[in-house]
Amino acid sequence: MNRFGKALLVVALVVVVGMAFRVSWNALRDVARAIGADSTAALLYPFVVDGLMALALVATLVLTDRADKRFALRVLATYTVASLVLNYVHGLVPELHGGSVDWGRLADWDPANWALVLLATSLPVGSIYFGSDLVAKVLHHRPIDQPIDGANAEKLTQIVMERSTSDLAEPFPEPVPALVVPVAVEGSESVDSAAEEESTGRVAVHAVAAEQSAPRRATGRVPDSARSARPVRTAEELLAEARSATVDWAVEDLTAEGIRKTVRTSPAKARVLRETLRAERAAGPVEAMA
Repeated sequence: MNRFGKALLVVALVVVVGMAFRVSWNALRDVARAIGADSTAALLYPFVVDGLMALALVATLVLTDRADKRFALRVLATYTVASLVLNYVHGLVPELHGGSVDWGRLADWDPANWALVLLATSLPVGSIYFGSDLVAKVLHHRPIDQPIDGANAEKLTQIVMERSTSDLAEPFPEPVPALVVPVAVEGSESVDSAAEEESTGRVAVHAVAAEQSAPRRATGRVPDSARSARPVRTAEELLAEARSATVDWAVEDLTAEGIRKTVRTSPAKARVLRETLRAERAAGPVEAMA
């Protein structure tokens, strides 16, 4: 819908609400006269009731807080029901139209009459209370897209920093990296020096990190069911098992990941085994020629 269509819709709504107010104004004026209001008070009485309904409707559209919006809707519903009841009574009592009804008499049954008089006389007082509360809520309302001033921004920043500091009061301990121990294999002198330097450098770095890390808290003895039933293999046993498992492999298939999955060892040891087996494959033809 374009801007012209919206404007036309708002104008039509204002016209309909104005005509409805005129109809309700006649009934509320006669009820005000019946409860003892003078001509001026009776003239203003409809504005007290229906005017607060309009104010509550505007507050409902402006307020974004859920509790404030619910309060405005309750005020709107309460005064709408009250206006409906008084208009209904005005239609049931013909004497109200001509002003010949007895003063303070809105119904023949006394309990109903007392309740109606209490309702009609309490609406102006309620308009003062609820209208002031709604206006205060609207004036103190801060839209979501409204910028925050300097004082509130500094206070909000301080709160966020305090919460962040409290969350980081107990930092998580840094994990201690596992030490990479090079596998010493007899007859593996052909492993290139780059792999040896890499393994030696990793051992030194991990050793320093392990020394600098905080000591871990003792958690008790590990139960036997959680321990690995497989015995720890020596370097010679691990190399022999890798040789036996990869005897039919091509040189291109000798990868650290494949060896690790086959012999079930750590990635570091699998890389050392890969270099060792490749070196043995490369040195095999030379030895055969000798």
